[in-house]
Formats: sequence, C-alpha cells, structure tokens
Amino acid sequence: MNTIILKIEGMSCSACSLSLEKYLNKQAGICQANVNLVLAQAYIEYNDTLSIKDLEEFIKEAGFKSLGVYDGKEEQQNKKIESIKLTIFGILLVFILYISMGHMLNLPPIFFLNMAKYPITYTICLFILTTIFLIYGLNIIKSGIKNLLHKSPNMDTLVTIGVFSSYLYSIFHMILIILGNTKYVNHLYFESCATIIYFISVGRYIDSRSKEKTKEAIKELVQITPSTAFLKIKNNIKEVSIDSIKTNDILIAKPGMKIAVDGKIVEGTTHLDESFITGEAIPIKKTVNDKVVAGSINQDGYIEYKAEKIGKNSTISEIVRLVVEATNTKAPIAKIADKVCEYFVPSIMIIAVITFISYLILGFSFKDALVSFITVLVVACPCALGLATPLAIVISEGICAKKGILVKSSEILEKAHTVDTIIFDKTGTITYGNLKISKIFNYSNYQDQELITLAASVEKKSSHPISNAFNLYVADHKLKLKDTQDFKNIEGIGLKAKIDNLTIYIGNNKLLTKLNIRNSYQQDEDYLTKTGHSIVYVIGNKKVLGLIGVKDVIRNNAYTTILKLKTMGINMILLTGDNRETAHIIANSVGINEVIANVLPQEKTKIIKELMAKGNTTMMVGDGINDAPSLATADIGVGINSGTDIALNSADVILLHDNLEKIIDLIYISKKTITNIKQNLFWAFFYNICMIPISIGFLKPFNISMNPMLASIAMTISSLTVAFNALRLKKIK
Repeated sequence: MNTIILKIEGMSCSACSLSLEKYLNKQAGICQANVNLVLAQAYIEYNDTLSIKDLEEFIKEAGFKSLGVYDGKEEQQNKKIESIKLTIFGILLVFILYISMGHMLNLPPIFFLNMAKYPITYTICLFILTTIFLIYGLNIIKSGIKNLLHKSPNMDTLVTIGVFSSYLYSIFHMILIILGNTKYVNHLYFESCATIIYFISVGRYIDSRSKEKTKEAIKELVQITPSTAFLKIKNNIKEVSIDSIKTNDILIAKPGMKIAVDGKIVEGTTHLDESFITGEAIPIKKTVNDKVVAGSINQDGYIEYKAEKIGKNSTISEIVRLVVEATNTKAPIAKIADKVCEYFVPSIMIIAVITFISYLILGFSFKDALVSFITVLVVACPCALGLATPLAIVISEGICAKKGILVKSSEILEKAHTVDTIIFDKTGTITYGNLKISKIFNYSNYQDQELITLAASVEKKSSHPISNAFNLYVADHKLKLKDTQDFKNIEGIGLKAKIDNLTIYIGNNKLLTKLNIRNSYQQDEDYLTKTGHSIVYVIGNKKVLGLIGVKDVIRNNAYTTILKLKTMGINMILLTGDNRETAHIIANSVGINEVIANVLPQEKTKIIKELMAKGNTTMMVGDGINDAPSLATADIGVGINSGTDIALNSADVILLHDNLEKIIDLIYISKKTITNIKQNLFWAFFYNICMIPISIGFLKPFNISMNPMLASIAMTISSLTVAFNALRLKKIK
C-alpha cells in the first residue's frame, strides 16, 4: 500500500473537491482518496499497479491539475509572481478604462488612440489589450466551460458567458469599423471584459491567501511541541530528537521547559501552564501519576514523566486533525447568483440560438440573424449579476475593516445575520486572560500602593503566574520596587523575604497556620473566593498587613454586549475548559445563562457539532489554541486579536480591537448587506428581462426594435444601477 499527498490546482468550491474525490475513488487501484479544498491537497492511498503519473492523469481527467507531490515547503515564489501579475494587470486596466471612457470625464485623449480621429487604431488597441486579459483569466474561462459541459453552471460559467457576449459583440463591431463603418466605434464593450476578469482574479487571490492562513495555523499547531527532549537513561540525561522518543521512555522537564509528549509524572511536583488546552489562566499543580500534555510549560518544579502518547496519538495531533477536518467539511453558503444562473444562463443561450435559427428560417439574412443572436446575449448578459454580490461584499468588508472587524470570507457576511447561537470561550474572550489585582483589603497603616510595593518586591523573584499580576500593577502605577534579601520559596504556601528590617511573607491562607496567626479575616477571604479570586495574604513580621484578590478580569464591554445580543433573540453559551465554579461566576457576571465547563478541545468541537445538527446557526468566539478546532467547526469563527496566531488563523472573523460589541456590528452589517444584494439581483435582471422580448423581435410589428448598441446600453444601465445601489452601503452607521 502506497500513500501520497498531491497539490491540486483548479478547485474553487466544495463541489469541485467533492467531484474530484468521487472520481478518484472510482478508479481501479485507488484504495481511498480524500480531497481537502482548503489545503488544496489530495491524500491518496493506492496499490502498486498505479504510478504517480497515473494518479496525476486521473486528476487531469476530472478537470483539475496536479502540481506535484506536497513537500510542506512554502510557495512564496508563486505568491510573489501572482502579486506582481495583479499589479501589472491593475495598471493595464486603468489604461484601458482611460482610453475607452476618459472622454466621458473630459480627460485629454491619448493622441494616436483618439477614438474620433483614429477609430481603427483605437479599436484594435482595445481588442489586443482585452485579449491579453482573457488569456490572463483563462483558468476562469476553462472552469466556466467545464462546469457548463458538466451541466452544473456556476459563477465562472456566469462570468464566461458575460465576458464572451461582450467580447463577441465588440469583435463584430470591430470588423464593421475596419470595413469603414466608423460610427460603430461607440458600440464597443471591450473594457467590461477586462474589468470583470481582473476583479474575479483579485477575489481568487484573496481567497488563496485566506487558505494559506489556515495552512499556517496548522503548521503553528505542530510547532507548539519542542523539537527535542531530555531523555533519562539510568542516571544519565541525554538530549534527543522528538522523533526518537518511544512509549514508556522517561523524560525530564526543568522549570521553563515545555513538555515534549503526552505522558504521566513519575517523580516530582510542579505547576504546568496548560492554558493552550484548557483556557485556564492559572497553572495547574501536578504531582506523581498526574497526566501531562505535550506543549504545556513547566513553571516552577523539576519533574520526570513517562511518555504515553506520541506522534499522531498526541493531543496536539488530535487538535490538528480536528482543524483540518473542520476546514474540509464545513458546508459553503450557496450563492444566490449561482442558483439563479443555473437556470438563467442555459435559458438565455437556448433563447439566443432559437432566435438565430428562427431568423434564418423566416428568410432573414445571416447578418440580421447574427445581430439578433448577439443582441439577445448582450441584453441578457448577466454582467450586473456578476457584480451584484461581490460589489456589495467588497464595500461591506471595507466598512467592517474601518470598524475593526476583519472578515476573511464573503460567505461570512452572507451568513452572520442568521446566527441564533453564540458560543463564548471564557479566558481571553469574556475575560482579558491576564491575572490582575482586582481587590485590596488593607489592614495596615500603609497606603494601598505602599502595600503593593512591598508585596511586588517579593513577588518579583517568583516565577509563579500570580507574580505577573503584581508586575502589571507596578507597571501601570509606575511604582519603584524595594531591594529584598534572604528570598525563600515556601513550597505550596508562598514566599518569604526581608525588606529593610521587615520580614515579609506572601502566600495563601496556609501561611496563617504556619505562622500561628489567628484568622480574623475569614469573611473577606470567603468573599474573594466566592467571586473567583485567588487569595494572596501579605504578612509583615507575623502581622497581617493586607489581603489581596487576584483574578482574570472581565472585559469592560462584555456585559453590554451580552445584553444587546439577548435583545436580538440570540442564545448564548459559555464554553470553557475552566472549572465549573469559576465559569458560573463569570457567566453570572455578564448575564450568560447556559454554562458548559471542564471541557477539552475535542469536547468543545463535539458540542458545537451537536448544536449545528439541531439546526442552529452557530458563532464561536475565542482566542486560544484550544479554541482553534471550535473556531474552524462553527458556522462562523470569531477570533480576538490579542489571542494566539493559531486561533486567529482558524477564525473567519478577527476583532482587531478586542471589542466584543463589534459582533453586533458584524451581524447588523451582514443584515444590511444581504438586503442590498437582493436589491442588486433585482436590478441586475430588471432591464435585461424587460428587453429580452424586444431583442428577440416580438415588437417589430409595432416598429419597436433593438440593436446590440441599445442592448449594451441597457446592460450598462443595469450594471451602473447595481454599482450605485451597492455604494449605498457606505452610509451604514
């Protein structure tokens, strides 16, 4: 049995990847084939009767192209070439629009391309430049023709028909101009072909970059685990490659090191930062027989652990699998234009052909039949339909960007307004994800800032995450720390140090027992515990100076956002890997009624799938590595900009300013965009449908007829109407 991953070119929708997958699985010699649209890859298992050349031939037969074996290397050169092409053709398009439409704006004409003085030179120049654009967009045209032949016309078919209608119409009049009928110089429509091809290419380029982000997310997930580990062999310690580790090997982890593989502690005690898996901001205490996860960070202790899950069985590999699976199976939103053109495009082609044949049967000349044929195609040419959706989307995406909402896919703007269930992660999403000092009970004669200065001076020498809360407070208030002597870490309890003549203790309530101090502060301690705080006592010379509450602070606008979403009838769920008690405290603080806690990344994904199976349109909002699979699985994934790169790359939307209220803006803009698109689709057809009977010749008995020039005017008006209507979106507040 052989396996291979081939890079695939030419897939633009899930129908493409599905058709290729089905075709490959039908071929003799192929045991299994899985095609991933987002990664543009085909994973194939095949027997020895086939070669790689055979596989590539199958792919070609299915209408796609193999770019060779996937080797994991970045294709930066291809990206650079495509970017250069877009720049060059962008400049070329501006030149075409200048020479063809500059006179409408009273711009000075280029001397030898003056349409009035040199009509033939002007026409041939436009023809050559437009033909270059058609060659540039050959992949779009091929796709359009292929889907037409497969009886499944899509947006590419729509564009191809529109472009060729205009192109043939313009070539027909170019011939007349060359033959001396220069009055037809105003009947050319070459520039529309170039414009449509260019903007479709720009959209494809943006889409490909979005797919690259997903690839980057998966690569970054893999890089979470270290490339080497320290292996213990008897009494010797040896640094080895991660690939050489075997099950039951004993590995060590010193403070600051990452856990190399999933395993179980066999010696030592420490605190591990597993926030990338659980979302929990505070490191978890681990001791003998506790499980450890690859990629987690050892905070403060020395441990030895036995390797249990390595390679594809590890937790990280499972997260990678979930992300890839989600990107491959997420159903795309069916475009309204695609549904319409499925019937409209074939109907117009049939009508045009029937018109041509009917004219010949009725005794009209070939020229009259051809003019009527082209008139029908031009008047019904769905160029405006091609603009209806993307133009509104582009404008709306621009509005979103100005509001700090980065939308990666046009499908998101089409679907956001249908969301009925929003799932929030806790740490880093509803909260800031950083421990902060949020409550101070001062029992001393010191000012609050003086008390914090004493505590922070001791905490500065600690590697415990709680010390970060003191560091942040010191930085925010620009405090000057004091020198300390005789620093000591009291295992499981706290810290001790001398400042001047004062012996300072920092730690939990076990300090009181250790120092034989009566706890007169139980009421304050209970309050902090119930409100989700970590407890930090400050003791000077065995006298309690203060009690400090440290916790992950709720975002300023979280409560108002939840309240507004409730008024919109949206159901909200807090989904977190944190403990149930803390999760309920946070949920109650912001007004979320449903809480699901103590869940792993795999369980988060399963819950979202269950919600989707019930018919809910889901939005997942998160920031951590543990949220990546869920962000990719949900109908819409929203990432917080301060979160990890992996989460952001897996998300469909990024909130650039970490403002949760922007979710409301996204839903509102989506609603307005869909309304605008429907209006555009109406105007895209209004003129064309009205003019089709005239273009066929039904009204000739009443001396009402149409030629391609009038047809092109109707098409132009339709396109302009759509453009101006889409521009109304800029008024969204």
